[in-house]
Amino acid sequence: MGIIVEIKNPVEDLGKKLKSYKRKFWMKTALVILTLLAATASTFFLLEMQTYSDVRVLQSYSTEESGSGAYCQYMDGILRYSRDGVAFLDYQGNEQWNQSCQIQTPFATINGETVVIADRGGNDILVFGADGLRGEIHTNYPVEAIAAAENGIVCALLRNGSTPELICYDAAGNVLVEQKASLSGTGYPLAMALSPDGMLLQVSYLCIEDGVEASRVCFYNFSEELAEESSQKVTEDVYKNTVISFLTFVDGEKSLAVGDGALYIYEGAGAPELTRTVELDKEIKSICHEDGRLGLVLKNSGETGYELRIYNENGNQTMSKEFSGEYGTVKMSQGDVIMYEGQSCMIYSNLGVRKFDGELNESIQEIIPLTGINKYLVMNANGIEEVRLVK
Repeated sequence: MGIIVEIKNPVEDLGKKLKSYKRKFWMKTALVILTLLAATASTFFLLEMQTYSDVRVLQSYSTEESGSGAYCQYMDGILRYSRDGVAFLDYQGNEQWNQSCQIQTPFATINGETVVIADRGGNDILVFGADGLRGEIHTNYPVEAIAAAENGIVCALLRNGSTPELICYDAAGNVLVEQKASLSGTGYPLAMALSPDGMLLQVSYLCIEDGVEASRVCFYNFSEELAEESSQKVTEDVYKNTVISFLTFVDGEKSLAVGDGALYIYEGAGAPELTRTVELDKEIKSICHEDGRLGLVLKNSGETGYELRIYNENGNQTMSKEFSGEYGTVKMSQGDVIMYEGQSCMIYSNLGVRKFDGELNESIQEIIPLTGINKYLVMNANGIEEVRLVK
């Protein structure tokens, strides 16, 4: 009987070893990557889920007019405005552009890249874009309030005795639309908002309906299809025993109206309609919003303290947190809710975590979140500070 000798193919054997080596290599690589990701995630959540009470200054930047005027977050930088001018600064305090002006009581509104600075009680409105001044508007009557669209269209509420006027301008100051109000008719305008393209104007009027105080919410459509119509009003709703003092557009087809007893959601590009009412069981102290998220600071009834409540653009509640303390400024920025008054500050993350509760060294003029874990930019009377939250 013969003996069978198996002769191995060296090429085939090498191929099997190579496949085994590759498989083990990728398994080890995947394990290392997963371990690093898990460690990174654990560190991130460990840092994000804590409450900090102090800050460490990482960098300080002085500006030419430190302590002068007001600051607000604008695009990837800081807008500074005062009686003497408007400037756009980067995060190190370097001026990107500067526009001198003479405005006695300046106030600002920002929508996308459009910035509008107006003189409250005066007759001047300045429209700015990312590159600086886009146009100047001079009004016939004192300016009481303004709203801006992303494309630079401005709506101004002008005080004209018992017949206040709502006038929409383009950035160059050309009058686009005029709407007159009357105390005995539509009521007195309390709030207004423009859609991103400036074609829809939403206005809340304070009025008397059937002998009681009420709010009249109206939409005006300025599209070419209705340009020849005698009235461009496309929607009108009256809410009795309610004062609606805040309006904002989420996008071109959805807007929010906030009254002292409810949140109202309107939808529609041509003639918006009320699609949902969310009842509020507490008195509103402050309102903030960002990218469709609405934040309400509500007074607790029968007890001290407040509730921070967040709603999404569909009116669904996504967060509720109790806190104490008085904060004159409440804002949303990059998911955070930032509240401050003097040196005191409180910050909630979009996860509902109280990230900071403490005091800074100087009175706060503005706070902006920065890229990086727990990093913020703080404006105060001495200039600009880059800080990190610490225990």
